[in-house]
Amino acid sequence: MSTDPETTETAAETAEPADSAAPTASAEPATSAEAEDTEGPGKAENAGNPSPELSEAEAELEAQRQERERIERRKAAKQGPVESGAKLSGTAADLLAAVRAVESGAKPVAGAFSEPPPAPRRAAPEPVRQPQRPVAPVATPTAAPVPPEEAVTAVRSVLAEGGAPAALAQGAAAALGAGAEGLLREDPWQLLRVPGVRPEQADGFARALLGGEADPGDERRGRAVTGWLLEQAALAGHTALELPALLTALGRYAVPDPDAAVRESLAEGEALVFQDALDTPGGTGTGAAESRAVRADDGGGEDGAEEEGQERPVRVLVGLERYALAEESLADGLGRLVNSVPKQDGTAEGWERAAEAAGRSAAELIRAVAGHGLVLHTGGEAARQETAALLRAASGLGLRAWGATHGAGGRERLAAQVAGDGPAGTAGSGSAGSGSGSGSGEGSASGVDVAGEVPPGAVTVADLLSGGPGGPGRDTEGAFALDLLLVLDAPQLDVETAALLVESMPDGARLVLSGDPGVLWSAGPGRVFADLLAAKICPQVASRTPDPGPLGELVSGIGIGEFNQVAAPGKEVVIVPVRDAGEAVHRTVQLVADSVPRAIGVPPEETVVVTPGHGGAVGTRVLNTALKERLNPGPGRFGGFDPGDRVVYTPGPGRAVPGRVLGADAEGLRLECAGLPVVVPRERVEQVVRHGWALTAHQAVGERWPAVVAVLPGDAVPALSRPWVYTAFGRAERHLSVVHGVEQALPRAVAEVGAKPRTTRLGVLLGSGTER
Repeated sequence: MSTDPETTETAAETAEPADSAAPTASAEPATSAEAEDTEGPGKAENAGNPSPELSEAEAELEAQRQERERIERRKAAKQGPVESGAKLSGTAADLLAAVRAVESGAKPVAGAFSEPPPAPRRAAPEPVRQPQRPVAPVATPTAAPVPPEEAVTAVRSVLAEGGAPAALAQGAAAALGAGAEGLLREDPWQLLRVPGVRPEQADGFARALLGGEADPGDERRGRAVTGWLLEQAALAGHTALELPALLTALGRYAVPDPDAAVRESLAEGEALVFQDALDTPGGTGTGAAESRAVRADDGGGEDGAEEEGQERPVRVLVGLERYALAEESLADGLGRLVNSVPKQDGTAEGWERAAEAAGRSAAELIRAVAGHGLVLHTGGEAARQETAALLRAASGLGLRAWGATHGAGGRERLAAQVAGDGPAGTAGSGSAGSGSGSGSGEGSASGVDVAGEVPPGAVTVADLLSGGPGGPGRDTEGAFALDLLLVLDAPQLDVETAALLVESMPDGARLVLSGDPGVLWSAGPGRVFADLLAAKICPQVASRTPDPGPLGELVSGIGIGEFNQVAAPGKEVVIVPVRDAGEAVHRTVQLVADSVPRAIGVPPEETVVVTPGHGGAVGTRVLNTALKERLNPGPGRFGGFDPGDRVVYTPGPGRAVPGRVLGADAEGLRLECAGLPVVVPRERVEQVVRHGWALTAHQAVGERWPAVVAVLPGDAVPALSRPWVYTAFGRAERHLSVVHGVEQALPRAVAEVGAKPRTTRLGVLLGSGTER
């Protein structure tokens, strides 16, 4: 590593906690910074397409109705109907009664909304699964529908009566749907369904509307706070919460009878409770023998092991129905792939010839895919050559083979690798880098003559699900029109996205999930790839192709918990020490604008800054302001943006699309994202568009740039973890500058701080459900 001042200048800050990829395991809500960071990569958009003749509200109701019918059919098919009621028994009842809350005071109405409402987090539309007809393609990413102005006006009126800011009107109308005004008057705590609203604010609103009837023990309040806590847990990455943690959190928010609040939520169908029978006490669920959904009067715990006189260890979880359905559907779909026999596309001899021609690690992957419907592949950036070799081999054998990536840059890199034009480290823009070698040389050719065959395709996951341009499309049954699907960046799959992908796989097709286990997990709830690796239900192929050069050596060491000094004769890695936030910002700007272009030859437009959070003295907001002033100064005449500004567009939760501002007109802000024109309506600009010179690690994951400036100011210490450092440093192809102000906290985080745990059920479901 070098500390040459020639490449030493630019800084960043982070007063807010890091990306949402480091969630807590408790039921405490995510901080505003954590919630903001979840705007980055992670959750998939709804893949269903309501009929155009339905209104937005009717379409949502129809989607919910279909989901409920579907889960009831599945329950009936398993001969284990789930009944509704009002009590639990057995171990579940013991846990449910474990914690009692003590009522606390509440803020006065005048102070409930004294601070500006936090930035919107994420809406919670219920996904429509298992499409029964082809999904209509869309040309560009689309934002969430805007509610009718008359509905917004009506909501604004009731908000004013309750002392709530008018700025919440549009979010409330969108979140609550048709009849939002009446719903808020009848149940003011429904305001908690609006992104950014906290319980104390909803309490003030309720007191203003209901007066003395606004009691902390009101069952409407209990249900609303229960749902809000589960939503906060989802923002932090959990698909469910352990019951004791949920009850404790309800007590902290002045719910006098937490167990009654949970029972009401279960009885109303707003949440589900699960008893997961574990093989060993204190187990995490992976390898569990049984998982049961329990409604309130299901008498759980009276069958199975108890009938045999043995009490098996059980954990009781509560989760929102949308994530419970997604995890169950995902487990069922994965079981279908594992237990099915893939179509006999190509002869055994053909697969073997392709494997022999591909090289060592790629050969192992090709052989595994030849005989299995589901295969996991792990490795770093260089391992992508192996997946490219797989796609070429499959295409040469006559399969309709497609690769899906997290972002547009990854899609372009994959397409170049499949075509043989680019190595694992080559950027989509075509710039070369230190990773431009092919590693061990494996996978540079499949050895299969593909002349006359349909070449494999590359698409983003979002476009694959939506039927966007360049994808395989869907058949008449709604399944993907393909024979093999390779999904790169698999750690970025949340449970809903993964469920939609797996449900759309046609019978007999092969699914390969490939990714680097060391990077940050998905921004959305779940840890799908990690749960699958732990479950060991299908072949796993670990790449033996190392990432080349000093950057590859540095990042590989971080992956195993070692922060090593590496020789960097070409200034591939430069450490830039700073003393405070102001110096960090100054150095960062200097690096991007002057030092890196002069010493490394990478222009500012091909350099990205990565910092732990959006807020604070060196967060993305401050850094982007400083970088804009230096690189593209202007008055921000289009809602804070000017033509030429680099931006990040988030058309939906979990999606972050880099782009550039073209201009604005009466329709909205005009962007160019991944080569496609995008128009963002004026009222949505503040919510879905940010400046994009500086990103969080979650926004950057899945992409790579010729040069990266990673900013670690002194206040970033709580945000640092091995996955964060691994992800941030791994975004660089040719050059990495580290603006370093955390001293020994960096090697300590690499050595000791792993990913924060997430509570999920997929491991349990896979352990007990792959034969279902």
